[in-house]
Amino acid sequence: MIHNISHNNPLVGQIIAELRDVQIQKDRMRFRRNLQLLGQIFAIEIGKKMPATEKEVTTPLGVANCLVLEEQPVLATILRAGLPLHQGLLNVFDQADNAFVSAYRKHHKGGKFTIKLEYLSCPDLENRIVILADPMLATGASMALTLEQLYEQGAPKELYVVTVIACTEGINEVRRQYPQVVIWTAAIDEELTAKGYIVPGLGDAGDLAFGEKIQD
Repeated sequence: MIHNISHNNPLVGQIIAELRDVQIQKDRMRFRRNLQLLGQIFAIEIGKKMPATEKEVTTPLGVANCLVLEEQPVLATILRAGLPLHQGLLNVFDQADNAFVSAYRKHHKGGKFTIKLEYLSCPDLENRIVILADPMLATGASMALTLEQLYEQGAPKELYVVTVIACTEGINEVRRQYPQVVIWTAAIDEELTAKGYIVPGLGDAGDLAFGEKIQD
């Protein structure tokens, strides 16, 4: 299943427009802030799908019945580009457990690359609700490898992938390998370059948020 939160939501469209804009991208703080804002919007939308229960709350004037979450999710992110998006989710699910994954592209001659995963810090995921955040879902290779590693930490009862911009190829790859995963996105682009970058996309989210890195 796929949820696109930009449908009929000009606020999300405005944030996506700023993230894509080459001039606005020069302001790193604004870029990170926009990713955080989208993370907060995603969290609110996902929260509508999560199990809830009624709770009695004592106010200064009486007792109120409030609908609250039955549990907090586990928030997972792929370093480093996913950090601002993760922070937005954490701003809403502020008591959540967290998981961090280091997955990156190891580039080779001729433009080819392989996915390397070198670090995983994670709680037990058995029967938990897991939200995995990464701004770009391009080929789907790093996402699929990350999902494989997360499922080895226990079988979640629900797993949501949150991404700002997804490519059709990446969506299809994740759905092929993990049909049970629910994908949440704010934009879907159709094209990938030969090097696996989304077109029109927005560029390298990690570099735009934190500065350029040395390519290995």
